[in-house]
Amino acid sequence: MIGNYFYNESTRNVVVGFGSIFNNIQLAKKDSAGNVTQTMKVPLAYGPKQKWLSRLQEDPNLNKKVSVTLPRIGFEISGLDYDSSRKLNKVVKVKRKTDGADNEQLKSGFMPVPYNVGFELYIMAKNSDDALQILEQILPYFQPEYTVTLREVPELDIIRDVPVVLNSIGYEDNYEGDFTSRRAIIYTLSFTAKYYLYGPVTSQNIIRSVQVDQYSDLQVNAPKREQRYTVTPEPENVSPADWDTDDGDFGFNETTSFFEDAKNYNPTTGQDE
Repeated sequence: MIGNYFYNESTRNVVVGFGSIFNNIQLAKKDSAGNVTQTMKVPLAYGPKQKWLSRLQEDPNLNKKVSVTLPRIGFEISGLDYDSSRKLNKVVKVKRKTDGADNEQLKSGFMPVPYNVGFELYIMAKNSDDALQILEQILPYFQPEYTVTLREVPELDIIRDVPVVLNSIGYEDNYEGDFTSRRAIIYTLSFTAKYYLYGPVTSQNIIRSVQVDQYSDLQVNAPKREQRYTVTPEPENVSPADWDTDDGDFGFNETTSFFEDAKNYNPTTGQDE
């Protein structure tokens, strides 16, 4: 059962969507008169907090001319949890009729599994005002959640709003060594994104003919087939997309065929004559 390859990029899409929320944070520098002298876009990158702190504390002249620049924003995944409160009926299928070159296929997949992915967002700055500027551009949008729209499974054309919930805010002032050492003020914001994981998507051909055989006697060795009822669409090459058009006036062809052993069959009496 487990081992058939599929990859819907569900978790990757959530990570990208989460990062996109914070990829346009601006920072302003002011002079003593309160005039803006400089604006900058705060860098955003994926990675653990320890990575940035190690780079900040190492010798900047060892390999590069400067160490990591502040302020900056970093984030990482902190964990995954199954969310039973959002569980869906696991035997129900999601189906989609495809258009264009694949209009002869019906794609389907079982209902998704609800999971929560945790994120830690780090705001790092060398002075308090820079950190507070960044923090204040984020917090008003989370009350306590902010919704991002993701295209979860392109094959099934599923678009869903994923809530990102702000859980907590932490603060630390990382200052080690003498007065010449670099300072790092760090705000740690904890988030939870509520998304779904999808299984494999399967495809099947569209049914264009239905055939029903009717029997009057179901003997094991010699069943008597009386007639065959067949239904086909009109026209036969109609596609699913055609049914959604305004001029989609289509119907069905119904055919009933009688067999040799039922030539004298009387449908009124239900007996052979």
